[in-house]
Amino acid sequence: MSKRIDKISKPDWLKVKACGDKEYLKTLSLIRENHLETVCHEANCPNRAECFSSGTATFLILGNICTRSCRFCNIATGKPKAVDTDEPNRVARAVDIMNLKHAVITSVNRDELSDGGSKQFVKVIEAIRHLEKNVTIEVLTPDFRGVEENILRVLDAQPEVYNHNIETVPRLYQSVRPAANYIQSLNLLKLISGGKVGVKSGVMVGLGETVNELKNVFADMSAHGVEYLTIGQYLSPSKNHHPVIKYYEPSEFDDLAESARQAGIRSVFSGPLVRSSYHAGETYRHQ
Repeated sequence: MSKRIDKISKPDWLKVKACGDKEYLKTLSLIRENHLETVCHEANCPNRAECFSSGTATFLILGNICTRSCRFCNIATGKPKAVDTDEPNRVARAVDIMNLKHAVITSVNRDELSDGGSKQFVKVIEAIRHLEKNVTIEVLTPDFRGVEENILRVLDAQPEVYNHNIETVPRLYQSVRPAANYIQSLNLLKLISGGKVGVKSGVMVGLGETVNELKNVFADMSAHGVEYLTIGQYLSPSKNHHPVIKYYEPSEFDDLAESARQAGIRSVFSGPLVRSSYHAGETYRHQ
């Protein structure tokens, strides 16, 4: 295992100011009142203060307990509770009250379910559509263990953007996300490409990958239909998670973005604090 560098102070470009303004507290209250989960909170996202203050959030459905234990993720692992049948209505209610223009829906892995949780994604999409508002919908789904029926079920619900993160380079899968498979994730992206849905993916850097490995991933993504890509710095949630091997300079993120564009990915959002759904609506509308 590579030596961790977490004891080194984070560089200035990774320091985020705490926020507790009126809009932040309003969004936090709304989420709690509707008994909703957000990946912003569960994954300890560094941008949650900014996003909550602007009235946006990425909704985490199917509970806050995951059946997998990826070493980069802060979400708890264990035995999930039963699927909440009222959850789609509560998510839609929050989207309505927050007057969102772009709603992002993600979930934990639910490998114990025969449908992998895909039916709940569809129900949430349908509940938001029932609002009859001009809301674009982005889903960030697990790999559904590669079961095409479950992937296509979500695709057929016609979200505007379908996101599935590659996360890291193939060499690091065993140490970073051992329950996943690089080729399986690429095949998912290929399966959803070629239609009206925007195909999106994301990678973290700082886990021990090389730039050449990242360039190979960008080429693979492009060949499998990825149009939108996010690149961000990995931040280790705790000493029990995968260590940070390197903090990339902001200029290096610019270089990675250029490499991804040269590989054929038309829209790249790259920076130290970029996450899968950070400024997602803005990225979708303006690219």
